[in-house]
Amino acid sequence: MNLLSALSVSASGMSAQRARTELLVENLANSDTTRTPEGGPYKRKDVVFASDPQAGEFSSLFESQMTAQGEGVRVAQVITDTQPPEKRYLPGHPDADKDGYVAFPRVNPAEDMVDLLSASRTYQANVSAISAVKDMIQKSLDLFK
Repeated sequence: MNLLSALSVSASGMSAQRARTELLVENLANSDTTRTPEGGPYKRKDVVFASDPQAGEFSSLFESQMTAQGEGVRVAQVITDTQPPEKRYLPGHPDADKDGYVAFPRVNPAEDMVDLLSASRTYQANVSAISAVKDMIQKSLDLFK
């Protein structure tokens, strides 16, 4: 894998973690949403990642020189939680059913905060990898001076 492929792989990881972070923040923001336009409580969402062969614009020029193609990551799909909502007894709530129970989303804020921290650290690791590759490219260019 060449250095430009390494940049592409890290960039795909950053993009995937950004998408994951957006969904985690959406989950946290809607953890108490009992009414959505679709009807019922908010349903938790999560991403599924898949490997993505990187084919950069320079790969065709260097194809004969490259021995391995870089594998990046992409968001394959966004899944929505299918579990039934959590029921809480709140008879005065406007969304309460005839028995006084309100359907709340199955969002665990502690779990989502841990996932958010993990996504943040993974994003930062990709930033560090890009910085290291950038430094290697700069040192390579300095050798040619």
